[in-house]
Amino acid sequence: MSLVATVRYLIIGRLRWLIATGDERDAEILALRHQVLVLQRQISRPRFTDTARSILAVLSTAFTRTRLNDVLLIVQPKTVIGRHRRLVARHWTYPPTTPRGRPQTLAEIRRLAIRLAEENPTWGYRRVHGELARLGHRIAASTVWTILRAAGIDPTPERTGPTWAQFIRSQAKGIIATGFVCVDSATLRRFHVLFFIEIGSRRVHLGGITTNPTGQWTTQAARNFLMNIDRQFRFIVHDGAGQYPGSFDTVFEAEGMSAITTPPRAPMANSYAERWIRTLRHELLDRTIIWNKRQLRSLLVEYIDHYNQHRHRSLDQAAPGASNVVAIEPGQPIVRHARCGGLINEYRHAA
Repeated sequence: MSLVATVRYLIIGRLRWLIATGDERDAEILALRHQVLVLQRQISRPRFTDTARSILAVLSTAFTRTRLNDVLLIVQPKTVIGRHRRLVARHWTYPPTTPRGRPQTLAEIRRLAIRLAEENPTWGYRRVHGELARLGHRIAASTVWTILRAAGIDPTPERTGPTWAQFIRSQAKGIIATGFVCVDSATLRRFHVLFFIEIGSRRVHLGGITTNPTGQWTTQAARNFLMNIDRQFRFIVHDGAGQYPGSFDTVFEAEGMSAITTPPRAPMANSYAERWIRTLRHELLDRTIIWNKRQLRSLLVEYIDHYNQHRHRSLDQAAPGASNVVAIEPGQPIVRHARCGGLINEYRHAA
């Protein structure tokens, strides 16, 4: 008997034993999987309709992440997640009503702005902007700042106070930043996640999750946050969105803190909060599908605990809640601990 015939005989015998000792449903599953494998060898790339993709996405939630690779034969888990992200993007994308961008500054105005700054060393960009306005040139003050900066000219030669970056670094231990993260569920329901981050230690706090972030809700979330911290801070930084009314700032002012509102369309003014949002999306939200508020809260609580106690990027590679580095013992194995449903791994020395 040839080798191929022997292998075929062993496989058939094994299948007969499984059918005889198992359930009829087991035989049905094996038959369906075998037909899929046969079709997969004949078709290089199967085509899915939107309905088929949706059905597959719902059925995939019944299995753990480690089982998906065994169950999904002709599609990968990242394909299902990518399909959901594109669906959310199309749902919230609207065609522009006005032309994008702005016209480039005329070369003549650019040369004139540089000339005024070079001929008047004590003029800042505001003074140059005023002189250009007197000469009939309509241009934004921020554009003048950009022109001078690109030309190697200090836009604020007589500045006596610190820059925004210098101020943040010097006052980091006394500053809290806050912001919102928008998360779209599988049913296209949008959740707004409020968070607070301590600039000095990078420790993150979950402020709350809601589908309607009103000023009243945000103010109550601020009260709850202040009740759970035991450190004194001097500033709270947030943008000028309507979710931060005057009552929100009043809550912090009652604790001796000053509220700082960042300028419009200036995300770099709240860079620590924006950077944490990017980290959260890259490591967690973009790698899974959110089905409801309860699941979202569970994932966020576990990820924030991981971020505060284990994850390290800044602060000399120390996590916000880490007090010291564990000493290495020769021969001690390293053990992996899965977090957030297996999306994130932590590594520790075995006990």
